[in-house]
Parts: sequence; C-alpha cells; structure tokens
Amino acid sequence: MLYSLRLLLFLINSDQPTVLNWFDSTLTTKITLGQDDPMYKLIASLSLFKNDLLQKVQDGLNLTDIENVIFFLIFVRFIILIFRYNLKTSTYITCIGIFAGYLWYRHLIDIVTMYSQLLIKFPYWRKLGVSAIELQRSSVALAKTEMQLGSNVHWYNPGKLFYYAFTKGIIHTDPDSGLRYYIDPISMIISNLNETNKARILPYYYQVYNVIIPYLVETIGEFWQQLSGIVAYAMLTRVGKRYCPYLVRWHWTFLLIMGFLEQVMIFFIFRVEYFQQNILEPNLVFNVATQASGTRAVTISATDPTLLYQFNALSVVLLICISVHIASIFFGLLHAIYGQYFYIPLFVETTELHIGPRPKNSIYSGGNTAWQDEKQANIYRKFPKLWYGWFGSGNKENWITGPLKEFLLSLFRRLFKK
Repeated sequence: MLYSLRLLLFLINSDQPTVLNWFDSTLTTKITLGQDDPMYKLIASLSLFKNDLLQKVQDGLNLTDIENVIFFLIFVRFIILIFRYNLKTSTYITCIGIFAGYLWYRHLIDIVTMYSQLLIKFPYWRKLGVSAIELQRSSVALAKTEMQLGSNVHWYNPGKLFYYAFTKGIIHTDPDSGLRYYIDPISMIISNLNETNKARILPYYYQVYNVIIPYLVETIGEFWQQLSGIVAYAMLTRVGKRYCPYLVRWHWTFLLIMGFLEQVMIFFIFRVEYFQQNILEPNLVFNVATQASGTRAVTISATDPTLLYQFNALSVVLLICISVHIASIFFGLLHAIYGQYFYIPLFVETTELHIGPRPKNSIYSGGNTAWQDEKQANIYRKFPKLWYGWFGSGNKENWITGPLKEFLLSLFRRLFKK
C-alpha cells in the first residue's frame, strides 16, 4: 500500500512508438529505429532518465541528495541575482539566504535524527532515516575520538583548545616524583604559608580544587549546552539587530516560536509509536491450539484482525504526521534560501511582534510580506485571511497566475458547453 504512490508522468511508457507518436501523429510504418539513429539514442536516454527518476522517487532522498538540491537552487538564484543586480549585491543577498536556510537545515537534521528509527519503516523516507542513523554513528565516533585525544585537540576546536591550554598551563608535574603542582596565584599563596596554617587550610583547598571546581565546570557546561542557542539568538537578533539582516531575524524567530507546537507533535508521534510497538504488536499473534504431530507439538497461531487493523491505521497516522512535519520544514527551508517569507496565522503575527515589520526600502530584506500591508484591514475581519499569494506577493494577478487563470477558465467553459 505504501508503495502505491506514483507520479502520473512516470506511468507513461517511454518506448520508441510512444515517443515517436508524440512528434508524428501520422506514424504508420516507422516503429523501430536502428541503434545508430539519433532519435533512438534520445529515446533510450529519456527511458533511462525516467527509470532513474522513478527509482529516486520510490527510494526517497538522503541527506546528501538534499544538500545537492539546496546548493543547486542557491547557485541558480545567485546567477539570476547577478543579472538583476551585480556580483557584489548578489553575493550579499545569497549569503543572507544561506545563513537563514542553514537555520532550517540544522533544525531538519535534529528532527530527522529524532525520527530516524521511524523513518526507516516507511519506503519514501527510508534513505533519509538511514542517513540520519549514519550521522548519529559518526557523531558518536567523533565524540569518542575527541575523548581519546584528550588535550591533543585540533585547531578548529577553539573552545577546547583554550580550555586545555588553561588547565595544562596552571599544572606543573614533577618529572622525578610524578606529583602535580598547581601554579596559579591561589596555590602559590598557600604554598608559602607556614606549616601550621597550611595543615589547616589544605583540606579545604583540595576540596575546592578536586570536587567543587570540577562540579561547577560540568554544571556550567550542561547549562551552556542547553541555553547556547537562546544566547546566540538574543545576541544576534536582539542586541546586534542593527547588523543582523531582517530575513535571518524573521526565520530564526519563527523557528523558535514553531518549536513550542513541535513539542506537541513530537510527543504525540512517540506516544503513538509506543502504543503500536508495546501494546498492539505483542498481542497481534496469539496461539489458537496445540496439536501433537508425532513426537513434536505443533502450535497453531492466528492474527487478530481487529488489532491488525489498528496497527495498520496507526502506521498511516505516523506516516502522515511525520510527512507533514518534515514537509513543513522543507517548506520553510526553500523559502529561506530564496529570501522569501510565508504566512501562517498566529505564528507570523507573533514573530513580527518581536522583530517588527520588514524594511521595504532595503533590497537585503528579502521578498514580499503582503499581510503587513493589510494589517489594519485584518483587525476588522471576522475570519483571518489565510492566503496572500505565492511568496507573500499578494492576491493580485501576475504574469504567471493571470494567463494560467484565464486558460483554466476557458477550459472549464468549453467543457460545460459540450
């Protein structure tokens, strides 16, 4: 059932007669072509392309494929902006979009890693789940390598480099006895005390250096790990908002606000998984009877159809919830890398209460925000307006939607006349 999704385009048989009939409706005799014919090579290439693309759709994308698509879209936008503005402006706008997209991509990595064990159960998300599991294993291996390295840290890890430089700098090891001596100012002062005062102070001194300080460092490290993202957000988007582009501030704030609703979705998904795996699955198969077959006892088992229906229904619920969640992150990611905005009621209003309206006089502020222009009109609406056009450009017809709308209307008129 889960493999039944197909794009209609890929269901077309791309053999020689089919493709040739597209170009020549009066074809009667030219059914096959020689292998040296250019049209034959073209048809063979189209067939291979269709099969490869169909396989990609069936298997899904992994993280590498997603990154390749993102970089391709960024490159295309960079080229378009060069023709529209210039190289310098294009570089600035592209870098702003890359930073905003990176926020969504990091969030995508966190969500995919969290759902990794669930993703491998569904065909269209399996490769993404495998990539997430491999990423987790590589992260664990990297952490073990860093623990084994100890003080021999790499230059690209400045935090640990400074930490080990400081801790190694205040400790002196006697080459003869192997004893360690602290050479910080407090230790040097205590070493110059007389024996009576030193005997009274040393127990407290070792308690502070061997117990209290390591515990404080560990506590501060865990505290910083939990709040480092909020601190970075506050410093860049609040304190340094003068230097932080509006596009980055908008998407970053939206991500933080969206995180509150995400927690409900995540807990719901894992509760459903727990009920499916630990309540339904153990009771799916039950023993009906035990018969003697010669010297062996054969147990006849059966499957409860009601529990099986519930199990399959919950699988569909999990697939829909996970797909909607990941698709929404892809939606925000694509808007961010292209410097665009989107409207979701309540979330967008809350976001813009924190960062204010978009500066329309700056080309670095990104795309359109039509809902900000109708802010006063929205106050008097009984029901909130949900659609503000593609990329927030408003509901006015443009060079794409206008002709398309006219074509669809004319097509419907012809159908109803017949």
